[in-house]
Amino acid sequence: MNTPITKFGISQSASRVEDVRLLTGHGRYTDDIAPAGSLHMYVLRAQMAHADLTGIDTADAKAAQGVHAVYVAADLDGVMDNKMAAIPVKNRDGQTAVTPHRPALAINRVRFAGEAIAIIIADTLAQARDAAELIDVDYDDLPTSMDLGFEGAEIHPEAPNNLAYDWGHGDADATEAAFQSAAHRVKLRVQSNRVICNSMESRACYAEMDGDKLHLCFSGQGVWGVKRHLAASFDVAPETIRVTNPDVGGGFGMKVHAYPEYLLASFAAKSLGKAVRWTPDRSESMLTDNACRDLYSDAEAAFDANYKMVALRVNAVSNLGAYSSGFGQNIQSELALKVFPGVYDVQTAYFGVRGVYTNTTPVDAYRGAGRPEAIYVLERLMDHAARQFEMDPSELRRKSFIRSDQMPYKTAAGELYDVGDFERVLTRAETEADLTGFAARKADSAQRGKLRGLGLCYYIESILGAPQETTRIEFAKDGQLNLYVGTQSNGQGHETAYTQLVCEKTGWDPAKVRIIQGDSDAIPTGGGTGGSRSVTMQGNSIYKTSDLVIDTLKPLASDELEVHPQDVAFEDGAFIILGTDRRITLPQVVVKAQEKGLNDLLDQSVQYDLPARSYPNGAHYCEVEIDPQTGHTQVVKYTIVDDFGLLINPMLAEGQVHGGVVQGIGQAITENAVYDETGQLLTGSFMDYGMPRATDVPHMDFHAELVPSTANEIGMKGCGEAGTVGALAAVMNAVQDAVWDKGIHQVDMPVTPLRMWTWLQEAK
Repeated sequence: MNTPITKFGISQSASRVEDVRLLTGHGRYTDDIAPAGSLHMYVLRAQMAHADLTGIDTADAKAAQGVHAVYVAADLDGVMDNKMAAIPVKNRDGQTAVTPHRPALAINRVRFAGEAIAIIIADTLAQARDAAELIDVDYDDLPTSMDLGFEGAEIHPEAPNNLAYDWGHGDADATEAAFQSAAHRVKLRVQSNRVICNSMESRACYAEMDGDKLHLCFSGQGVWGVKRHLAASFDVAPETIRVTNPDVGGGFGMKVHAYPEYLLASFAAKSLGKAVRWTPDRSESMLTDNACRDLYSDAEAAFDANYKMVALRVNAVSNLGAYSSGFGQNIQSELALKVFPGVYDVQTAYFGVRGVYTNTTPVDAYRGAGRPEAIYVLERLMDHAARQFEMDPSELRRKSFIRSDQMPYKTAAGELYDVGDFERVLTRAETEADLTGFAARKADSAQRGKLRGLGLCYYIESILGAPQETTRIEFAKDGQLNLYVGTQSNGQGHETAYTQLVCEKTGWDPAKVRIIQGDSDAIPTGGGTGGSRSVTMQGNSIYKTSDLVIDTLKPLASDELEVHPQDVAFEDGAFIILGTDRRITLPQVVVKAQEKGLNDLLDQSVQYDLPARSYPNGAHYCEVEIDPQTGHTQVVKYTIVDDFGLLINPMLAEGQVHGGVVQGIGQAITENAVYDETGQLLTGSFMDYGMPRATDVPHMDFHAELVPSTANEIGMKGCGEAGTVGALAAVMNAVQDAVWDKGIHQVDMPVTPLRMWTWLQEAK
């Protein structure tokens, strides 16, 4: 049982305050709260992955029962800019990368199966679906390009050979020279399979007009980016648009951006003057949600005579899908660079990535966004090197670790690690994972006819996202403290963590804290949620705003105590006269301010600027068992030791790590998005796509070995994506360990039973 809490504040495993509401059916998700009488939007999507649109006849659909409108691309002209946004990178030659125009509704050509062609607005969803069947679309098929070889059919004229970008970082010549003079060299090609996010709640939205103001509500990770996109698309002042996020059932990076459906629902609501709602079914989501990962990397490492790494080189090819999505180009280049070259003391390094367009759903952020992919490559390479050198994998890593006395340390990528004690964390992980008992466990598995393997991953990640965050504290007349935040909970437990933070600083009654989020009218700016930034950024912003509240109310408290402000301090929720027992509580001061009409003192906000980023890190040990008869791979033991700096709520942190590890296990063993040669998605339902189940996941031992960050006042490092960053390589290194002696020296994700069985048969 948890130790009884006498003061509600940070570093306590307080139960989640939002759980009762969410678990008893009182959550307010987008589809639950669409206005009564809303019209339904259905999206007619391309059946072909690559084709010219030679004709669209909507006459019968427009005349169908219950239909209010049918819109195609031409109907948007003059009202809405038919274009989705994307952020290009700079190519290694200094030129801006190619970001071909992506329309919200296809113009003349479709480039992936599922691309939106038309929308139907009707009284009911069934009527809209039926009307869609009446639309006659003429296609002129084109050849598809489905692989990463830059040799397929042209998708965009402005991207010859389907090359989207050619990005690089580092000194290629110096890196080559270091390889030439190195005592030892290893190389490995690493595949990272395409997966589908599959958040519990699908993307959904509704749009309505509130007088002359457009209101869009959607299931997302923040409102301000979508608001900016809408304002630009309709060429209107941002003040004429309100965007909200209600409760959100999972985001994982997939829900960061604006999608075509949000713009189209808004267009329909503005055009018809009625509320319009859209909620996809699961197969529609799997077909059209931004896909994830999908790249391969050729990785090489050079070592000196003592097996310390002296140079690192990675060249990768990343699948962008049919278009550049929001961060699609940045993820496998600039964001992956943040953790290159991991926790290793190597200053000579080169990292190059080329992006390729294919006739598939666009690819964008998924839990970790570039950092899991980069660490996966690096840690697979380190394990491969250890096997080539016949060394213990942990000892090889230790030879190249950045030492704690080298901190702060500037990496070859230009990142400044503020603190870290990788040796201490790894030593703790070795103890907690009971490495001395592995031989006995492996022997026991062998007696039962199973192959057992042990895998290690030592990861590091960087928190991402905007380096600013806003908090507003308002003392309401009903006695509540309204805490307005610029992040957006997707299920992480923000309401609990933020309540702990504000109560730690102010001593306020946690039962009287009201978290307000996801409303662009209620708070002017915010960074949203993503990149493990939320609690670190918002937490420090809450601290700063709490300090401002206390400083602002201190003169009034001093007047009530009849002393000079310099004789007053704030402790345990009250203003006290130093050296005496005289005090006045914060709630009492708030009441006094309200009685005196000093309401401006009771509404304070701060935009916090993070002085530097922090770098969560840790060691994951995984053990797997493989049944040679069936090829089934089972994770049977999993041990985690993480350094997250100061933990606001250890239970929430552990829950975040558990979820991340499960997503890593899913990608490593069960999940794989598969297309056929014509661009049709073959894994568009849970009958075909292997989501991890509870039976696929063992008990996870979580331990914290904390080194507080010096990059922010509280000392936090972020934890939302760490589980996934560490899990991929830990699982796959364990799989590789299990089959290495069978002559299988290359394994790639996902390790499905058929793939493993085939490898074992071929090895015979």
